Amino acid sequence: MKITYYGHSCFSVLAGGKHILFDPFISGNELAKDINIDEIKADYIFVSHGHFDHMLDVVAIANRTGALVVGIWELYDYFSKQGVKNVHPLNPGGKATFDFGIVKAVIAQHSSSLPDGSYAGVPSGFVFKTDSGNFYYSGDTALTLDMTLIPKWADLDFAVFPIGDMLTMGIEDAIEAAQFVKVKKIIGVHYDTFGFIKIDKADAIQEFEKSDLTLYLPQIGESIDI
Repeated sequence: MKITYYGHSCFSVLAGGKHILFDPFISGNELAKDINIDEIKADYIFVSHGHFDHMLDVVAIANRTGALVVGIWELYDYFSKQGVKNVHPLNPGGKATFDFGIVKAVIAQHSSSLPDGSYAGVPSGFVFKTDSGNFYYSGDTALTLDMTLIPKWADLDFAVFPIGDMLTMGIEDAIEAAQFVKVKKIIGVHYDTFGFIKIDKADAIQEFEKSDLTLYLPQIGESIDI
């Protein structure tokens, strides 16, 4: 699978011939100033929760590309009211079949609110089964024993975890999360964007290596194959 990183927690996965975009926060991210959102391809946009740093560019990208936006019921309702024509609800515990494969929404331990401060439902993560491979995006989350249920449903090729600490898991908990979901390859997100989530990248990679895990930290705009 081809994964392209757009900064913070925004990335895309090319799977089943489809461009699947996650949590687009680009135009408001100074670190991603060289990324042009008008050039990003998207057939689907999955949104983990309502915080601005995960959904700022959803409407603009969805309206340009016609991508199907997928998220919890409250986000389905919000984006529908924002004029997005192609929206699909998916709550934790539910699964849906798309033309690239099957997606199951799972719980994430975090907070969630819309830009105006109103209720945005519960945060979620997503587990994907595709012909290209299987992967898990945890969304913003703390370490939780619920993660031990994920390998009962899917044998993962890689996982995407937040590693910036303070607002989400840090490095130590992300390592344990990888062990919970039985995965060896991890893409780290949700770090460096703000002052209180800056990390030492070399140290982070080394810590994962100590547990026989591979941590990928692609540059913003870089694509990698897993």
